[in-house]
Amino acid sequence: MKIGLIKEGKVPTDRRVAFSPRQLKAMNEAYAGRAFFVVEKSDIRAFKDEEYEEAGIDVVDDVSDCEVLMGIKEVPIPSLISNKTYFFFSHTIKAQPYNRELLQVILEKGIRLIDYEVLRDDNERIVAFGKWAGIVGGYNGLWTYGKKTGLFDLKRAKDCFDLKELHEEVKSIQLPPIKMIITGNGRVGNGVKEILEVAGIREVSPKELLQNYYDEPVFAQLAMEDYNRRKTDGGYDKAEFYSQPEKYESHFLKYAEVSDILFASAFWDPKAPKLFEKRDVASEDFNLSVIADITCDIDGSVPTTVKPCTIDDPVYDVDRLSFEVLPAFGEQLSISVMAIDNLPCELPRDASEDFGRQLMETVIPALLEEGNPIIEKATIAKAGQLTTYFEYLENFVRESTEDS
Repeated sequence: MKIGLIKEGKVPTDRRVAFSPRQLKAMNEAYAGRAFFVVEKSDIRAFKDEEYEEAGIDVVDDVSDCEVLMGIKEVPIPSLISNKTYFFFSHTIKAQPYNRELLQVILEKGIRLIDYEVLRDDNERIVAFGKWAGIVGGYNGLWTYGKKTGLFDLKRAKDCFDLKELHEEVKSIQLPPIKMIITGNGRVGNGVKEILEVAGIREVSPKELLQNYYDEPVFAQLAMEDYNRRKTDGGYDKAEFYSQPEKYESHFLKYAEVSDILFASAFWDPKAPKLFEKRDVASEDFNLSVIADITCDIDGSVPTTVKPCTIDDPVYDVDRLSFEVLPAFGEQLSISVMAIDNLPCELPRDASEDFGRQLMETVIPALLEEGNPIIEKATIAKAGQLTTYFEYLENFVRESTEDS
């Protein structure tokens, strides 16, 4: 099986790649006679073509002779090659209208589409960039606070060569005795926690954060039950919350009243309560001045996230009274919002290496095994048809793109 790493074609460009040169070299040796990896030339990738060549990997102009093609973001429609197997994040499984035509063409061209997002083992995702969204989002939240207060000036994450340099940067900051909150304790939330710990910030419990005074900066990591309660009696049942979130209300404001920075890292169901409401922001008791919304759900759990940011323009301010969007750091009393929707792209080398490690452990062995359920259940389209697992998209792909 010949497998090609394709050049990313989506705009804005993404510098991540499925495997590092070191990883491809190891797999070409480990799977000799069974699989062979090549790399399509690219001038945007975090790892240069020369690095792959130095590792003994063929760097080619044309990957049309490969059976399997692996990218990261959606492949531009004109670049799709008929009858190939593709791996990438397709952003189609929720019937996203902006990618309807992409899925239609994939079916027309008889392409086998395997989506990273639905690669699962025992219902757990196998590959994800969530940890890196958390690491970069945590760093960017601290960078935003430094800019807003003028207390310190960190290098931008995108300008750090790798995670080691980012760690060295964040170790240099000195924070006043502020309180910080992380919502969520999954990959993203734990990525934030990792960077705060590198910065030397102490973790306390949610209860301690609310009740105690500290002469040093501290943070608390909140689970869902810490800020959601049943409307009828104030209780919490995990199974009920996830199946019937509309029965719950937020009691997050007590944390917003004592904290300066929020790192929003928790998955949010639109049926679940928002962390707070727009009207709450105008209250004198609402103390948050920096919100790093790593989830970047527009009009989602964090009402101040009214639009996404970009890596080049990472922050905007929101007026507490009018909710008007203002230039970043223009007014001390406004709330500064960092809501970049592609955070792992700021550390593309480390994020790619970690993603490749995840693929090497489970996905590539499964790919080389005929009929492996991990691959089968993540296959959205095959031979011009939606697979059984994704038949629910049938009406979606039948609709005209003009109807979206």
